[in-house]
Amino acid sequence: MTTDIDRAGIPFEAEEYANRQRRAREAAREAGFDALLIADPANLYYLTGYNAWSFYMPQVLYFPVEGEPVFILREMDANGAHRTATGIARERIFGYPETLIHQHDSHPGQWIAQKLRELGLGGSAGQDARVGYEGEAHFFTVRTFRYLQEELPNWRLDECHDLVNWVRLVKSPAEIEYLRAAGRVCDHAISQGVGALYAGRPANEVAAEILHAQAQGPVAYADEDARGQLVDGDYPAIVPMLPTGEGADTPHLTWSNSPMPANEGISFEIAGVHRRYHAPMARTAVIGTPSKELERLAGFTVEGMLAALEVVRPGATAHEVTEAFTREIAKGGYTKNSRLGYSIGIGFPPDWGERTVSLRRDDQTVLQENMTFHLIAGMWMTGYGFEASDSIRVTDSGVERLTSYPRDLITIPNRSLL
Repeated sequence: MTTDIDRAGIPFEAEEYANRQRRAREAAREAGFDALLIADPANLYYLTGYNAWSFYMPQVLYFPVEGEPVFILREMDANGAHRTATGIARERIFGYPETLIHQHDSHPGQWIAQKLRELGLGGSAGQDARVGYEGEAHFFTVRTFRYLQEELPNWRLDECHDLVNWVRLVKSPAEIEYLRAAGRVCDHAISQGVGALYAGRPANEVAAEILHAQAQGPVAYADEDARGQLVDGDYPAIVPMLPTGEGADTPHLTWSNSPMPANEGISFEIAGVHRRYHAPMARTAVIGTPSKELERLAGFTVEGMLAALEVVRPGATAHEVTEAFTREIAKGGYTKNSRLGYSIGIGFPPDWGERTVSLRRDDQTVLQENMTFHLIAGMWMTGYGFEASDSIRVTDSGVERLTSYPRDLITIPNRSLL
């Protein structure tokens, strides 16, 4: 549903951002940090609402446990950062010059460090401080880190181990609503992808149908009463993945113009996205008749998935959920080396995972209400594979599916566009 907040480009009320910043400060203080350097675009979005395709250039939010944050990014992006960022004073947003872009002998990281020094932070005359950096953030480059390290000698820079990501782990009621909306987008996109399958059709055309559905979201224009329930889509952190035929034994293949095969597995792994919140889902289809080995694998995999979901509830551990799946597929003689799932929420390229809890053996994280996961029962054999996954929420007593398309192996009559 579109709200006045949505139209303003800010997805949450100011109070929500204030609560997030308060909890992040508390976590940073407990971990012994005086401040954090936030570079992960998902964490920037979580703490401030800032949302733009600017993350491929150096940008850093200086986030102290006491005092006001400072946001430094490319000049052309800084000019409008206030349009989506909340909780940062406009005068605390700074832009480095365009002349620093893609230079061998100068770098934005140097300018960022110098600006922080001008503000009395981290220079020779500044206070000693322990500052946490995001060593796993995809766009926090080595050059940026080195300049900060060299130019801010009074800072002790320590890895913060995805501290804000862990703060994000339990979702607010408002976040859950966006994840439910993302699940509806995903159901729609999978449905459109399955409907686009014809033997001999180029894979890129199937991908185009999925991409269109992801951006548009579910439509119901014929029903005026349903207009308020429409959900608009957003761009996904990961493009549609379409492992096909023998290539279905490898999970992260995208697409080419190869024709869709008959009588072989076609796996989809995509996400529905709404306001940057991701609800991924995987399904497997066959145009025509599946092989007996694929049917057998699909049957045990779906049963394993159902067994795992039976365990999901507050107080259960990630390990226990995984063991339930493992026991069920073992009945068919199968094993799974990869993890069974991971936490989800906000996503920016190149990943929709939160880099926190994994559903796997020996992860003893205790599940809590309103944690959300992508539970992916992907089984990649030799020359074939089967994928089924759902996005889920831990409820007060069990599990809620955020994606609802049927899980079983999808069979489609052998048809072609000719």
